[in-house]
Amino acid sequence: MKKVLILSYYWPPAGGGGVQRWLKFSKYMHEFGWEPIIYTAENGETAAYDESLMQEVRSEIQVLRTPIWEPYQFYKKFIGKKKEDKVYSGFISEGKDKSWAQHLSIFIRGNFFIPDARCFWIKPSIKYLNNFLNNNKIDAIISTGPPHSMHRIAYGLKQSNQSIPWIADFRDPWTHIDFYNQLHLTWIADFVHKRLEKQVLKKADKVVTVSPSWAEDFERISQRKDIQVITNGFDPEDFENRKSKMDSVFTITHIGSMNEDRNPKVLWNALKIIKKRGLNFKVKLIGQVDHSVTKSIMASDLEQQVEYIKFMPHKEVVVEMMQSNLLLLPINDTPNQKGVLPGKLYEYIGARIPILCIGKSNGDAANILQSFSQAKVCDYEDVVLCTSIIESLYYKKEEIIISNEADKYSRKTLAAKYCALLESL
Repeated sequence: MKKVLILSYYWPPAGGGGVQRWLKFSKYMHEFGWEPIIYTAENGETAAYDESLMQEVRSEIQVLRTPIWEPYQFYKKFIGKKKEDKVYSGFISEGKDKSWAQHLSIFIRGNFFIPDARCFWIKPSIKYLNNFLNNNKIDAIISTGPPHSMHRIAYGLKQSNQSIPWIADFRDPWTHIDFYNQLHLTWIADFVHKRLEKQVLKKADKVVTVSPSWAEDFERISQRKDIQVITNGFDPEDFENRKSKMDSVFTITHIGSMNEDRNPKVLWNALKIIKKRGLNFKVKLIGQVDHSVTKSIMASDLEQQVEYIKFMPHKEVVVEMMQSNLLLLPINDTPNQKGVLPGKLYEYIGARIPILCIGKSNGDAANILQSFSQAKVCDYEDVVLCTSIIESLYYKKEEIIISNEADKYSRKTLAAKYCALLESL
């Protein structure tokens, strides 16, 4: 059994979308000849904890944890948060519009904590892992980001372990991520971010990302033509024996965080029309919701129809999905929207429930969903189409028809693909 060292900041009991990719891959890799060893933070800052995910970690998997120091305690104090308050990614502000202190904190984060707030963990991790590699036989290394400090750790390890192949796995872009232009970067900080990114892209033996458009972006940045796409997926075991009766009221559900760029204004306008027509419905937003979204909901007079659920364990999320009539997939309305493929997309497919994707018809998400007859794509401003889609589903409550296309998004299938890549190195 070959061994692969996986550097992942997010690992159970941390919850949220960042955990799922490597939790699920590690669950199946041993079936294809690779045993993962996980390196993660002992006391990392995470927006949610999900103890139930610990049950999915195979007992044979070795997990290495070391302490991390992060500046979030100062950040929280500076912007008036309590010590126990969570820090959300994607600049989500739940309670109110961003204050001057938050804007200043974002400037400091982008310009002084490069590549991110975990940068103080890079050198200690390199020292610890070099010692581990000296005493243990490892056949490959995978770093997964964000946070991109994980790639910088792997870059440091590669300097003294040239013979061990390294894969840099990008779940999201680095300088092309949707909020990069919100970091208020000076030209010097922008230069440093791009230089560090290019170093990782050029030094890694293989670069993997989750969407074709992002692969093209990385190819342009690195001038290499071998960027591989291995998407996220769904675990069929999550949906076994979990079929639940749909809610009696027509239910639209969104899973995950909803920041300002992901605010589906076209949906709120469509639902305002539908409400006036007397249709009975509710919307469940499971995850962190930005204040701008809440304001849009209030402006459309939908407060009574929307239920906010800050966090729910993944197992319960699956049940909520399968009880819904429609699953909402808003794509970030940002310059990089074409390549955005949220992890929830694949779980929506696994749930076999109709999907409403709000985004461009030429995006990577739309290209995947065209294989599924009950998945519909609506442009950011097409209120007429959005209203029509919801009304047609309201009167015709059908499950999504899964074609054979769904099989290639199984986590087990994708784990096999990853292990084949490891073998090739």
